[in-house]
Amino acid sequence: MANDKVITINDRIPKLKEQRRQRTNRRLIFYLSIFFLLILIVVYFQSSLSHIRSIEVTGHYYVNDELIIAESGLAEGTSIWNVDRSVVATTLEALDEIKEATVYRRFPNKIEIEVLEYPRVAYLMDEGKYYPIIETGTFLDEMDRNYLPVDAPILVNWEQGEEVQELAAELIKLPEALIHRISEIYHTPTENDPLRMTLFMNDGFEVQSTIRQFSDKFTAYPSIVEEIDPEAEGIIHLRMTPYFEEFERVVDEEEVEIEGER
Repeated sequence: MANDKVITINDRIPKLKEQRRQRTNRRLIFYLSIFFLLILIVVYFQSSLSHIRSIEVTGHYYVNDELIIAESGLAEGTSIWNVDRSVVATTLEALDEIKEATVYRRFPNKIEIEVLEYPRVAYLMDEGKYYPIIETGTFLDEMDRNYLPVDAPILVNWEQGEEVQELAAELIKLPEALIHRISEIYHTPTENDPLRMTLFMNDGFEVQSTIRQFSDKFTAYPSIVEEIDPEAEGIIHLRMTPYFEEFERVVDEEEVEIEGER
């Protein structure tokens, strides 16, 4: 025990003072950091650093950036924190083409608008002009003459109204593969069926059906076609019980005379 080193209080005082000084310094640095952070926040909010510098639109295909930004009412120079995102979204969703819009703030000074457009289920052809029809049955403005509608069927002899709205609601239910098999849809009403329509298919067949529950009826089309002779021509009826009606062969009179001479 006599050889053990004895640490007196006087020996520990310098170390205690150093620890106390370090704690004080850390506390000072923490408070200074908070102070300068608050200053930076105030400067950011009060200066042009928080003003909109860029507006980015995503998720769109048909509607161009310029129209969406113009309709949003947003402009560079406005503080991103003064933007009412719900109001901007509601304004954009009032556009016929926009189904849903979401607005995001991206620090430090960027606004991002994400939109979801209504799908185009068909195109109305009228006097050589094409008008897109969205899933709500609404007709949009005339398309650019340089654009050919190839992603959805073409409607002929239709007018905007309940029939088109019901047809659009049926077309949106169909798988994309079936939609792409339809070339044109004509409105061919009869006295007994004002909703009757005639479809011309890309594989050469003609289909007669009705708007009511068309999506359910049309699902039978691929299996019916598989049972038909590829050389046969006729009409596939999909109104009640599906069946194929082959065209009768019309023989030309000159053909008959030639056969008689032989």
